Amino acid sequence: MKHRGRHRRRRRGAALRAVLAGTALALTAAATLISVSQADVTDGPGALKQLSSPADTGRLQLRERLVPARTLDRLATAMGNPVGVADVLAGADRTMNQSAGCSSADRSSLPVAPDVARAYCWDPADATTAWRPASVTTSGDADDDGVWGAHRVVLAGWTHSTTAGPAAERGLARVAFVNADDPARLSYSWVLLVVPVDGGRNYRGLVSGISGMVWYQDKLLVTARSGGADALYVYDLDRIQRTDVDGPAIGRVPGGWSADGYQYVMPAIGSYRFTAGRCAADGPPCAGALALDRSSAPDSLVAAEWTAPGGDRPARLWRYAYSTDPGRGGLLATDSAGRVNAVEEYRTRAAGIRGVLSYREPGAAHPSWYVGRLPGARDGHGGLWRQDLTGAKAAQCGSDASHRCWAEDAGSLSYWQETGEVWSLSDRMLFALPLAELDR
Repeated sequence: MKHRGRHRRRRRGAALRAVLAGTALALTAAATLISVSQADVTDGPGALKQLSSPADTGRLQLRERLVPARTLDRLATAMGNPVGVADVLAGADRTMNQSAGCSSADRSSLPVAPDVARAYCWDPADATTAWRPASVTTSGDADDDGVWGAHRVVLAGWTHSTTAGPAAERGLARVAFVNADDPARLSYSWVLLVVPVDGGRNYRGLVSGISGMVWYQDKLLVTARSGGADALYVYDLDRIQRTDVDGPAIGRVPGGWSADGYQYVMPAIGSYRFTAGRCAADGPPCAGALALDRSSAPDSLVAAEWTAPGGDRPARLWRYAYSTDPGRGGLLATDSAGRVNAVEEYRTRAAGIRGVLSYREPGAAHPSWYVGRLPGARDGHGGLWRQDLTGAKAAQCGSDASHRCWAEDAGSLSYWQETGEVWSLSDRMLFALPLAELDR
């Protein structure tokens, strides 16, 4: 469990680092992002349009649904005491190679511009066509001092194909818990995401594409893309359970608990559902990318709508505030009826958004948004755009000055405020680079 005393002592130092980082970003932005209009960016998404009408914001409202404590406690009692993040990291049985030790095919998936500071490829045993990584979050999101307990941690969310591989595994979601204490040697363990059933007497695998994921305090929020009205699932990092039967089944089996061969499972403790129903063009958005914004007050969860790459339907960007109630750590702010209302919403002409970040520079009236896009044909590298209410800007690369300079089949974005780095991933590599480089 997180040592909260050290958390409080280090908050002032983290705040100072945030101010210094924000000042540097503001100077960079003044030099590089000079009000670019749609006419200046031939293939760009143009300026953001802020939305404020009740008809728009009402479609983003969520209702919180928490799993009863007795259900979670019954499952924990049956499976044994929960383990912590440190226990999962201690059992890491996979290693990641640094970029120089990765194949040329792996490295070719990295951004063309800007240059990454660090990059790693996954253990070859996990680089299959059935499982694909799409989301990332870190202990820099979880706590402003950048560590969880004694460790620096990166979490990467993977989803199994819904059409390939064993039928029992299709659509499942798992998380790589990466020990990032030593930048020269990353190692990781797997945790399968599950959902309690039958009042905590059993569990099933989560069947959902986790294109977005944010770790804040002791909670992990992941996107719910399983065709229902659920928008997010909630997990508790203090409720990781150890399995004791190594078999293909998921749930209770004769002799104990199984999880398709995984040593650890994490049961959902709740979900957030759109009150207006299933996602649709004229209704709630299909939640795609997620990220944490520590530059807002209070800290907030930002999200981007998933729309088809190359399409002409505008996407929505929005945010929810996190609760400041000490008894609701890591959960979103709700009203007395358990409803969560968006506190900000924009429309963008970007389509195929796979990554999103929001950052408000000191003194700025509005935040800047970074959106990573897939190309229209979903082939090769996409683009990463910085947008605000005045315009958009992106890196250019190649002889044709293309904006397709970002990673190939890129996933979500996560800003590690303590170090000033942005973490992201392609379908082959995990990488990091300074946020200031995105502005240059």
